[in-house]
Amino acid sequence: MKILAFESSCDETAAAVVEDGRKICSDIVLSQIDIHHRYGGVVPEIASRAHTEAICTVYERALSDAGLTIADVDAIGVTNRPGLIGALLVGVNFAKSLAFANGLPLIPVNHIEGHIAALYLAHPELEPPFLALIMSGGHTSLVEVKGYTAFSLVGATRDDAAGEAFDKAGRIIGIGYPGGKEMDRLAHLGNADAIPLPSAAIRDHDYDFTFSGLKTAVINYAHNKKQLGEEICPEDLAASFTAAVCRGIESRLKNALAAFPHRKLVLAGGVAANSHIRKTAEQVCSSCGASLFLPPVSLCGDNGAMIAAQAYYNFKAGITADESLNASATSPFSFKF
Repeated sequence: MKILAFESSCDETAAAVVEDGRKICSDIVLSQIDIHHRYGGVVPEIASRAHTEAICTVYERALSDAGLTIADVDAIGVTNRPGLIGALLVGVNFAKSLAFANGLPLIPVNHIEGHIAALYLAHPELEPPFLALIMSGGHTSLVEVKGYTAFSLVGATRDDAAGEAFDKAGRIIGIGYPGGKEMDRLAHLGNADAIPLPSAAIRDHDYDFTFSGLKTAVINYAHNKKQLGEEICPEDLAASFTAAVCRGIESRLKNALAAFPHRKLVLAGGVAANSHIRKTAEQVCSSCGASLFLPPVSLCGDNGAMIAAQAYYNFKAGITADESLNASATSPFSFKF
């Protein structure tokens, strides 16, 4: 079964064709980083307009790269939640029109479930149940994946997401948007013990995270340095910040792997590309006797292939929609983020 799927929840316009939920036939991603870089973050209205300009291009390229026409496609998948509402509407309306015009089934997909499904593409042997830590610019959640369409929220951030925290810390250091990749590089060069920073783990909950206090601590440190007329060492601040995030992740993962019977852990989302977080997860799984499944960097960020993969399992479970399908900025379906 070949599914053509669209992803437009934030600042990537993407389309892909995936066969039987596991084989990537094509995967096209047009990024808006250069557009939003000048503003220091994603501007929703600009993102929506850029999606409108790019959606036809990614659709045509996805079919062309797969060597297919729309007549060869069996269903249309699309991210309809959660995300920037204007951006989501571009993908949803395009997918609805395409499905209606060609008499194809329309399959709605939760963006976060799509990030989890990216691992099925990278690891064909992976099957539920397992634990998944999804970390991105807008979401940080620890999820029990009971089945391909059955999820239970174990823990989540109480405030900000990990990716957003990395971007804000990077801005304080002087890194432009997005800051995650450069923060990763600088952290390898600095002293992780140079600056005392709070953990990202919530003290009164075994599985929840918090990144707001960590961001505030970095801001206060920078302000104090400025008032004293002292320079910030970017490498040390990046290393100390990353270490604080990793300490919180280590704590939450150890608790979850001890409490749940699953011996499999998945990392997903854009922040899963961070080399320090990947190493932390490897160390935790090694100490707990669990198997770790990591996505390639190409499947960490938003992409259409992950949406097509999850669409396949949604379709198998009878999850489809008609022309009344709408977008939602939040996630009212399988579990709340």
